[in-house]
Amino acid sequence: MNEFSDGIYHWLYHGLSLRAVGLALGLLLIAGHVVALLREKHILPWLSTVPRSMNVGTVFLTISFLWALMVATSMDLGEFHQARWLAQFALPLFYVGTLFSANDYLGARALGCFLLLAACPVLDAAFLQPPQSRLLISALAYVWIVAGLFWVGMPYTLRDQIAWLQAKPSRYRAMCVVGIAYGALVLAAALLYYGPGQSQSL
Repeated sequence: MNEFSDGIYHWLYHGLSLRAVGLALGLLLIAGHVVALLREKHILPWLSTVPRSMNVGTVFLTISFLWALMVATSMDLGEFHQARWLAQFALPLFYVGTLFSANDYLGARALGCFLLLAACPVLDAAFLQPPQSRLLISALAYVWIVAGLFWVGMPYTLRDQIAWLQAKPSRYRAMCVVGIAYGALVLAAALLYYGPGQSQSL
């Protein structure tokens, strides 16, 4: 089990290239926002249910729990390695307690946890890489971190953000267009500047 966890950990935090992350993020941003734009009538009303959704919350909380447990199992803790069992013991308690006791706004809190975990591999892939266009990826990761902190600590902010989008459908469409454009920039940078032998000027 530890070997499986170690393999995933080293691939996720040490094996991802800037090009791979850029391609994946670019494609996901474009595809996700295109679907959101095309299915506006279905997705826009559904968004208001997300912050308190037990289904969304359970899925993302479970993914976050397994991810955090993998990190706690495989991360190099240095001189604190003897305390590893504390994290491995506390995480299941946190998971069960959140799922059954602190489950108000579970969808928002779970999404926040997921974004906080997802930001680290993205930042690791972009760390000290030559092209300045890596900042497209770093900036996105920091947006995830800020949003994640608010959604975990003050989950009603996600409700308010969704209500702001729903107040005027034009805002929703504008955000979808911005997401598609940003994804296209990230994808173009990954194809042109992130690969071996490509120009490092941007």
